[in-house]
Amino acid sequence: MDRRQKKTRSAIYNAFTDLLKEESYSKITVQQIIDRADIGRTTFYSHFETKDDLLRSLCNDIFDHVFSDSPGKEKTHDFSCVKGTAARITHILYHLQEHMDYLPGILSEEGGDIFMSYFKEKLTELFAPIKSKVSSDIPGDYILNHMVSDFSETVRWWSRNTDYSPEEISSFFLKTTPLP
Repeated sequence: MDRRQKKTRSAIYNAFTDLLKEESYSKITVQQIIDRADIGRTTFYSHFETKDDLLRSLCNDIFDHVFSDSPGKEKTHDFSCVKGTAARITHILYHLQEHMDYLPGILSEEGGDIFMSYFKEKLTELFAPIKSKVSSDIPGDYILNHMVSDFSETVRWWSRNTDYSPEEISSFFLKTTPLP
């Protein structure tokens, strides 16, 4: 992607996330995004086929960074030297907190289905290696489903109760879903 395309895509993302701060995903129209980004309809459609496509792309951008195997030192946190699933969970929460001003707009109605689908896919990849380490007679697939569902719903709850820090949310999750 050349610099002009990156600038346009950034304008579309910014317009979209600004609108999500004001209203739910289902109420936002492509025309509103176009108007806010100050671009033409053809330009929008040269980047995204639909509003859902835009949301999928936004999710990919967020999750590719959030679920990075090698987190680096960042302005608000440093998980570069900390290992383990518990640390990765807290790291994920720090990044989601950066998007908390518009995340509730995504998680409402059908936008939440798209977001949660991508989120659960990434969580499944994160938790899959540890499902077999849980010593019990409970099937591994059940354990994996439980961890993924619990954490994704924890994030949905947190988006409506933002007074808690990433460490507190991580602690809540780890107390209700102990990891091996």
